[in-house]
Amino acid sequence: MNCRYLWLFLPLLITGCADYQWGWYVLDPTTQQGQTNLKFLVAGFSDTIMVSLISMLLAISIGLLIALPALSGSKLLYAFNRIYVESIRSIPVLVLLLWVYYGMPTLLDISLNHFWAGVIALSIAESAFMAEVFRGGIQAIARGQHEAAESLGLNYWQKMRLVILPQAFRQILPPLGNQFVYILKMSSLVSVIGLSDLTRRANELVVNEYLPLEIYTFLVLEYLVLILLVSQAVRWLERRIAIPSH
Repeated sequence: MNCRYLWLFLPLLITGCADYQWGWYVLDPTTQQGQTNLKFLVAGFSDTIMVSLISMLLAISIGLLIALPALSGSKLLYAFNRIYVESIRSIPVLVLLLWVYYGMPTLLDISLNHFWAGVIALSIAESAFMAEVFRGGIQAIARGQHEAAESLGLNYWQKMRLVILPQAFRQILPPLGNQFVYILKMSSLVSVIGLSDLTRRANELVVNEYLPLEIYTFLVLEYLVLILLVSQAVRWLERRIAIPSH
């Protein structure tokens, strides 16, 4: 059969085997049990959004600190940038998360809760990508802008803060939005260390109700709605700051 006709079987894939008895009663908002389960699942939005948002802000800050010195012309700082970026990007996020949660407290003799362990791990993992985003955005600015800033007597940091970065922000907004979507999806990994995010709560409910298909389908829809809303917000912001073509 030609693969182009496989879409005809999509309803069967969605509904599954005809003999399967769906148990949507577990999430039925008209029943006390369904209301309780829905509230339990939806409550995970707060942890998911907060850990993602804080991690993204920290990743932007760290990425900027890694990227800017490397563009100053110093070979030593450039070498540090490449070592940091390549090393962090080579570590799987889950492995980094486990190391931060279990290894860092032992190494530094500190106490680290689930939330901040997730924030630290996601921030470090994302900062390497943010450093590359900033580097590409800054290098995309015309050389004439750099020369104009230097002719005004601005030093390197003043030039970046007052002239280059405001222009580069327009260039890097789409990849920033993409990276925020990425970090939202990666935040589901914090469930393995016990943070009560969307994924963790779905796992706990599956253990109690024994209906994984229904509950994980609802989890997929939660992430779908959340990420679509973020994507639309990024597109709106892009239109707001876009330079008119005429």
